[in-house]
Amino acid sequence: MAYGIVLEFTDVDGKQYDAVNEKLGIDMASGKGDWPAGLLSHAAGPLPSGWIVSEIWESKSAQEGFMAGRLGAALADADVPAPTRVTDSELVSYRTP
Repeated sequence: MAYGIVLEFTDVDGKQYDAVNEKLGIDMASGKGDWPAGLLSHAAGPLPSGWIVSEIWESKSAQEGFMAGRLGAALADADVPAPTRVTDSELVSYRTP
């Protein structure tokens, strides 16, 4: 079944989020770009103290491979610190209406 992950970042803003996506070659406005294999959904937005990203993946290994490779490099290049909180789950259900 699917794998879900929520990443919370302190002192990260929309400009840094946009910079990471630019480095990844993903245009959030159009939804076009070099999306990672295995990603089923992605949502992100501001928090009072930073930024949150919520994703659903085909598998935990797909997410870990992306984090260890392209995403880790893009986060470092954009000077985004490690998430302050990570919540994840091997999901028992994932459906889109």
